[in-house]
Amino acid sequence: MGKLVALVTGSNRGIGAAIVEEFAKKDVNVIINYCHHEKEAKDLEKHIKEEYDVDVLTIKCDISKEEEVENMINEITDTFGGIDILVNNASVSRDSLLLDKNIKEFKRVLDVNLIGTYLCSKYVGKVMLEKKRGKIINISSTNAIDTYYPESCDYDASKAGVISLTHNFAREFAPFINVNCICPGWVKTPMNKELSIEQIAKEKKKILLNRFAEPKEIANLVIFLSSSKANYINDSIIRIDGGKYN
Repeated sequence: MGKLVALVTGSNRGIGAAIVEEFAKKDVNVIINYCHHEKEAKDLEKHIKEEYDVDVLTIKCDISKEEEVENMINEITDTFGGIDILVNNASVSRDSLLLDKNIKEFKRVLDVNLIGTYLCSKYVGKVMLEKKRGKIINISSTNAIDTYYPESCDYDASKAGVISLTHNFAREFAPFINVNCICPGWVKTPMNKELSIEQIAKEKKKILLNRFAEPKEIANLVIFLSSSKANYINDSIIRIDGGKYN
């Protein structure tokens, strides 16, 4: 059998980019997916090709649009012959006062975070079922469980939906495909770059390790769940938050 093939959505930067690089270190062929920020995606592709002996495919795709997702999966299967690992990482947030939420932006958060996860799992799952094997790892958030922020109610709801999708796809794809979900707490990503110094300090006090996670630390858990060492882990929701409490 040749190298494994991993699709990581929203992988041009942040957690997604870290996951791509960790897969490359493990000799896994990778698909970099992006919707915006093409330069970041191309720079990552160049870096991976220079540093690792793996094949890289970079695809622009808005995962909230079914036709684009279907076309992306077809391109991947035409190139690699299949997909062994899917990481549903793509995510957006539109924080604002709860009572002032713009419904168009609210729906965009749901479309990318929830509908996108559904569509990618649906079409990749069909490919995996043909070979009766595969790993799907969804990236949710502790916001979906118990660290709620009213200004992020749309994001929180979308990530709670991702947990629900995890349970349902695990049942639908059993016993051939492992479907698990990771719920990170605060991570040093571009999504959090606009936080004030005061807010960062406040949130760190709620974490037993007194710091935000590095993207690589989330990626390490993804790599484990996608490996043969995690073959008996299925339908699990795993927190990775440094010991966060409210």
